[in-house]
Amino acid sequence: MRRRNILAFAALPVVITAGAYFMSPSDSAQSPAAPPVSAAQQAREDAKERAESERAADEKTIKNLPPGLADPGMKDLALKITSSAEFSSLDWKVGYASVEDNDDGCGYTAGVAGFCTATNDLLDLVERYTEEYPDNGLARYLPALREVNGTDSHEGLDGFPAAWKAEAEKPEFRETQDKERDRVYFNPAVRLAKLDGLGTLGQFIYYDAMILHGPDLGPNGFYGLRERAVHEAELPSRGGSEKLYLDIFLDIREQAMKRKKSTADTSRITTAQRQWLYDGNFALKPPLNWRMYGEQYHVP
Repeated sequence: MRRRNILAFAALPVVITAGAYFMSPSDSAQSPAAPPVSAAQQAREDAKERAESERAADEKTIKNLPPGLADPGMKDLALKITSSAEFSSLDWKVGYASVEDNDDGCGYTAGVAGFCTATNDLLDLVERYTEEYPDNGLARYLPALREVNGTDSHEGLDGFPAAWKAEAEKPEFRETQDKERDRVYFNPAVRLAKLDGLGTLGQFIYYDAMILHGPDLGPNGFYGLRERAVHEAELPSRGGSEKLYLDIFLDIREQAMKRKKSTADTSRITTAQRQWLYDGNFALKPPLNWRMYGEQYHVP
């Protein structure tokens, strides 16, 4: 959602020892040297790997923790809060049929997690959906979606918004959107937050950041923002203060939002998440009151 594509080299394994890079059998003295991977980039890659992959030690840690935001009731609460920011409604299901161009360089933003035509996640969604349901109303747009991926172009997408809205009436497409939201955004955010020693509020803060900034390894993606926060404050899993760490993480998020657009409304942080943090509600326990873009919201 609203993110730049992950750098192509981020998915490639890199072996680093004492600052040297091993050459593959096809390399030669005449081959151009591979670009160095910074410690920051490596840290982001490691964090993404932990967030998205099962590791024995991590699984043992998570198994011994409370469900937190993964509890069905808390997950629904998280979706409601984020929906107040994304759709100005506590009914997060209105997002299924949502589709519009926000003039933010992301092309069409659509669906329950704001999948974008410019950022690969909408393409992935439609490809996965078409694999399971080949005769769907969006399949005919796959060639165009592949062409515009990485750009804000609408070329070849005539009628796409109407087709999306029509498809969103089908339970199968709604279920596919839910699965992709969880696979790409919710599950990795909650998993990594637990490994970082964060409670339910911190898990929600990670999820909301993943939704807004995207699971990107770049400096303004979720993993880049987290990596900066880790440099400024000790993680709770390493004995640091949870309040201090989250306060700094929210500072960094606000800065990123302002860099992208100086007039950005940061109320999802200032009058919601940060307020709960300062209230000491690390469990994100209702009742909750917050303001979003000047509107008041309440969950009993």
